[in-house]
Amino acid sequence: MLEFLRIMLDVRTEDRDERGASAVEYGLLIAGIAALIVVVVFAFGGVVGDIFSDTSSCISAGGGASC
Repeated sequence: MLEFLRIMLDVRTEDRDERGASAVEYGLLIAGIAALIVVVVFAFGGVVGDIFSDTSSCISAGGGASC
């Protein structure tokens, strides 16, 4: 009887190969991070572009009092 239980426990531990599940989880995590980056770029892209444009115009104007 004890030998049967040992065999059953060995079979259960061998079936728990979770490498595929971990790869899927990491893939979903990477996809989520990429989607977040895309959303942030679209949300703040115009604002950052305006800041760079204002800075560029101040530099080309000589950095007067209006900057």
